[in-house]
Amino acid sequence: MDNRDEIRDFLASRRARITPQQAGLAPGGRRRVPGLRREEVAVLAGVSTDWYTRLEKGHISGVSEDVLNAVSRALQLDDAERAHLFDLARAAGTRARTPRHAHKVRPGLQRMLDAMIDAPAIIRNGRMDLLAANRLGRAMYWPVFQTRLAAPGRNLHPGATPGQPANIARFQFLDPAGPDFFPNWDTAADTTVALLRTEAGRDPYNADLTQLIGELSTRSADFRGRWAQHNVRLHHAGTKTFHHPAVGDLTLDYESMDLHADPGLNLTVYTAAPDTPSHDALRLLASWAATLDQTGQPQDTGAHLPRG
Repeated sequence: MDNRDEIRDFLASRRARITPQQAGLAPGGRRRVPGLRREEVAVLAGVSTDWYTRLEKGHISGVSEDVLNAVSRALQLDDAERAHLFDLARAAGTRARTPRHAHKVRPGLQRMLDAMIDAPAIIRNGRMDLLAANRLGRAMYWPVFQTRLAAPGRNLHPGATPGQPANIARFQFLDPAGPDFFPNWDTAADTTVALLRTEAGRDPYNADLTQLIGELSTRSADFRGRWAQHNVRLHHAGTKTFHHPAVGDLTLDYESMDLHADPGLNLTVYTAAPDTPSHDALRLLASWAATLDQTGQPQDTGAHLPRG
């Protein structure tokens, strides 16, 4: 992944979405480009047009924080976009190309997950690989994990790749079960691509990440269109909706945090509000998980909740 190309396309895409009126400028005459011109961004940021043009061409290494902040204000970047711009600047200025993606979870982290018995919890990396889960987390993400659990000789799902961990993005865009598991599929897909784009800014030289993005871009027009939008996202808390094949609809709050002692890993914990159908569905999921532990096969709970 070319860092200069990413810088150019990101800044150009942010510039194109802002009208002169939104920036407090006179609309002027006929415009050949959408959004702001480079010289207008330069004026708003307090730098020369030549300097901003050079910056948008990818020459960002060594640029001061004050200037990056000024450009962020001129382009009206949100917190995620500003952080992405700073990540791009750091990546452009480093010679180290060691991937930050972790592929293993320490035993202590797995014990921490296992101690959470009432809430689904997972650990993933920035590539969206599911690396570890507690019992409820594995049960909740069973449609994603099941390709890893296939018996010898069974065919993997179309979204699976032999020898690799279960991957949320690959499942979401390439597996036919993806749209059913994520009923708000468009929103979930936008979030996944934005998280991958954010990670690519942090770690542009990671071959595994580049390979995944290339695979998804080649095989999925939905992914390809979203990737071209250059949207990024910070993912700390919110609400997600799932449709589980055994217990039906789940509307869950989540808290997500990076594990600073394990760079590249992220912990996400899901909870349901008390006295809600989703809270009851989580209890049913726990029973389903117990039968899965005993038999190794999914059981029909007889309690498929209505969609919608």
